[in-house]
Amino acid sequence: MTTEPETTPLPGAPEPSGEDRPRVTCRMCGRPLRDRQARLWGLGVECREKLAVRSAPVPRHWEVEQEALPGM
Repeated sequence: MTTEPETTPLPGAPEPSGEDRPRVTCRMCGRPLRDRQARLWGLGVECREKLAVRSAPVPRHWEVEQEALPGM
């Protein structure tokens, strides 16, 4: 579990509040996103885990017999 680093506002900037931040929802399930990485990806933790399970399998490696290159 990662925590968001604390940020300091610029001098003269208004104090940030939770109401000023636009609501961002998960693109798969529509639940609100709360952590920084989820907002960047547009996907919640559970939905990112579901997508990781559906990743493509690694292709097998085949050895190929071939003649040596001329001059080698």
